[in-house]
Amino acid sequence: MNTSAAEKRFDSLFNSHHDSVYRYCVRRLGLADAEDAAADVFAVAWRRIEDVPSGDLTRAWLIGVAYKVVGNRCRARRRQTRLWTRLLNVRDNRGDYHESREIPDAEIQRVHTALSELSITDQELLRLSAWDGLSRVEIARVLGISENAVDQRFHRARSRLRDRLGRPEDNSRERREART
Repeated sequence: MNTSAAEKRFDSLFNSHHDSVYRYCVRRLGLADAEDAAADVFAVAWRRIEDVPSGDLTRAWLIGVAYKVVGNRCRARRRQTRLWTRLLNVRDNRGDYHESREIPDAEIQRVHTALSELSITDQELLRLSAWDGLSRVEIARVLGISENAVDQRFHRARSRLRDRLGRPEDNSRERREART
């Protein structure tokens, strides 16, 4: 199929089926992500224009692609939630963990914003620990610094993140005393 024929077919496809695909995405993802998901569906349709069936099967093919796009986005959300949960529940140097809990999307966005306000070095240190699960020895090797420097920088980075989140300092001594 030549380029102009492909463009005409795509334009017709888009004009005829965008609303259906968009509504499908809205019902599954909500308004915030539906337009991007619908755009992804039509990007696939453009790349595979020769595979898109004609007639009555066109809409079903597009909804099938939308099903996969929505699934990918939902999996990405779950991964992001798990990553942010790990970041908030990261183990400190004493082996203490913050209490695990399910984190709502608004909280994830708040942590993401706070993290983005940190220096690149602080962000990387926290990500290596929370997201990549690296030990302090491994982080020291990645960053080319001593293990002691990792401990110090990690403590400072977590404090800066807590400050940006507006959370009170985590006082482990008070927690230990409360347990006794």
